[in-house]
Parts: sequence; structure tokens; C-alpha cells
Amino acid sequence: MPAARPRVLYVTDLAYQARGRRYCDEDIFLTSRLRAHFDLALCHPLDTAALMDGHDAVVVRNSGPVLGYQRAYDAFRARALEHGSRVYNPLTGKADMAGKQYLLDLTAAGYPVIPTVDRLADLHRLPPAHRYVVKPRLGADSLGLRIVPATRLDTHAGDDVLIQPHIDFAYEVSFYFVDDDFQYALYAPDPRRRWELKPYAATAADLEFARRFIDWNELGHGIQRVDACRAPDDGLLLVELEDLNPYLSLEALPERDRDAFVGAFTASLSRFVRGAVSAM
Repeated sequence: MPAARPRVLYVTDLAYQARGRRYCDEDIFLTSRLRAHFDLALCHPLDTAALMDGHDAVVVRNSGPVLGYQRAYDAFRARALEHGSRVYNPLTGKADMAGKQYLLDLTAAGYPVIPTVDRLADLHRLPPAHRYVVKPRLGADSLGLRIVPATRLDTHAGDDVLIQPHIDFAYEVSFYFVDDDFQYALYAPDPRRRWELKPYAATAADLEFARRFIDWNELGHGIQRVDACRAPDDGLLLVELEDLNPYLSLEALPERDRDAFVGAFTASLSRFVRGAVSAM
């Protein structure tokens, strides 16, 4: 018999040190609110595979870059898929959850994304640039990202990296969704200070842009963050689609908007967990 209240295993690394952000504060706040609705247990990502049985759902939140514990994450994924465990976000994500291949796929499909290639031989497909961004194919949280001059690009290219032109954008902006519903947007007015964020009033055109990537990913449930930059032609280009464990920057929101997000997250997770319990 299932418990009277759903049992949720909440995965977080409270000790992870991120530049300009305190992951632990966000998860302490969220779990303090979720406890009103769920029987909640917190665990480190290294312990997830061992502890996930006996819970109605596993919620992966601020667990840090997977590169730091790749073998443990692979074991967790394999166990969850083998046993049909309910994981939020679902493990079907096609974006950062699966690496950076999606940037190549979206470029080839003509989506408004920073043009991306993975071979020097394809450099002609990119707009000419004096500098290029080289990032690991399996990178996260800017780990391993380098900006190199065009004259030295050949020394940094390889099978495990992606290449993009360096764009002098006006600012970066992020759009946050729960399931398919837009929640809020934040932007960094100063490109040199990526995590000094302020609320952003998204236009209808902005949301149409962001929803293209939410629709493409077909995740169904969960939290996603669409990161974009305002290009010199005033259009938006996708930087990343974070569908594994996006940091939410809730501290940058007014209290009313923060409460609204918590309500949407709680409702989404409740629907997700009910689906797990009803399948038992």
C-alpha cells in the first residue's frame, strides 16, 4: 500500500560551489515548502541509486555538473530505466541532459541557436569571427569552456569539443518553464556579470522563441530553462536548453513571483507523483 503522502527522494549537492550562486540556499528553500505536501528525503547524487527504491518519485535538482560523478549518474540512470522509476525531470530530455549534441542538431535544423559545428572542416558553415567559443561536448556550468582567437583554433579543436563563433551580445536572458507553462524570465544586463540577474518583462516574440525549444524537447513534465542571448541584430539566439537540473535563481525574484513558482512546481510534482502511485 502506498503511503498516505507521496514519498519523494530529492537529489541535491548542498556543498557544491558554483560561481555567483548558492545552490544550497535554493534547495533548502524549496524543500522547506515541499515538505507541506510530500514525505521528503534529501540525498547526495552519489547516493541516489542506492536510496531511490521505496520512493514514489526522484526529483533531481541542484546536483551539480554530471561530469563530477559520471559513473554514479550513469548507474542511477540505468537503474531508473530498468525499474521504471519515476524521475523528475524525466530522463527523456534531448537537450543538456543528453550532452551538447542538440546544439548541432538544432543548427542543422535551422533553429535560432548560436551556430555550432564539431569539426574544423565544417568551420565554413559558421559566420566568420575573430574569436571562437570552444566547449566540451559533455560540458556543464561553463566547465572547460574557452574563448580562443581564430589563429589558434586548430590547437583547441578535437573530437570532444564543439565550436561556435564568439558573439558580442547585448545581454543574456533566461526563460523558466514548469511543464509547458512559462513562469518567469530573468536577464543579466551586464554581459560580464552573468549571475547578477534582474526580472525581465518577456514579450510575446520572446516567449514564441522560447516555446519553440520547449516544444522541441517534448519533455512533458519538469522544470526547464531556456538560456538565450540578444544578438547584434536584436534577435534572440539559444545558448543552452537546460533540462536536467537548471538553477532557478529564485533569490532574484520578488516574493510574489517566487511563491507563484513554488505553487506551479508543487502542482506539477503532485500530478507527476500521482501518476506513479496510480500505476502501482
